[in-house]
Amino acid sequence: MSQRYNRILLKLSGEALMGKQKFGIDSEVLAKTASEVVNQLKSGTQIALVIGGGNIFRGAGLAQGGIDRVSADQMGMLATVMNALAMQDAIKKLGVNCRVMSGLKIDQLGEEYSAFKAREYLELGDVVIFAAGTGNPYFTTDTAASLRAIEIQADLLLKATKVDGIYDSDPMKNPDAVRYESLSFNEAVSKELGVMDLTAMVLCRENDMPLCVFDMFEAGALEKIINGDKTTGTLVSV
Repeated sequence: MSQRYNRILLKLSGEALMGKQKFGIDSEVLAKTASEVVNQLKSGTQIALVIGGGNIFRGAGLAQGGIDRVSADQMGMLATVMNALAMQDAIKKLGVNCRVMSGLKIDQLGEEYSAFKAREYLELGDVVIFAAGTGNPYFTTDTAASLRAIEIQADLLLKATKVDGIYDSDPMKNPDAVRYESLSFNEAVSKELGVMDLTAMVLCRENDMPLCVFDMFEAGALEKIINGDKTTGTLVSV
């Protein structure tokens, strides 16, 4: 099967890294995810990542607990940096160069984000991880992923979840929930399917950035999507 997508951005939730734990990072999940990424890189796909921080701190949740929202979101951004460093280490152990670029200035941990440099690194065959969201409070990592995908001129934004696509209702609660094979951004927004936050969806829609929602833990799913298999996950496009 001929490869369809040359450059992708993969959005992982922090919770995905927890595995079956209640907090932190599951080393087996980390290693497996890194291996999936490296395998696709070696097949010729340029890969960037955005990782959430919900396994450590979630800014919105901290704000609800009484912490100033700006401070809470900054703590959430730092959590994404921790996850980025863990993933960088796992990828480097597999013999692939991996760079962390941050929306916040953290010179000793990673370099400052630059779309131009990120594209250069991807062309060189490096994996690039974008940490600290957009560097601004009030913006989710979903929005950061959409923005970075557009800036690096990715062919596809992939959002890894715990289910195999987008459903008309919560498949964890409704056994009769129906999975969509494809949707338009307007449909996803109007049906309030909770795919990503509204800002992220509008960014993708206005910049014609296709989005695929899929189950990261489904064997071979990432490879199938990259190779153009339309039956895996749910594709959202203009």
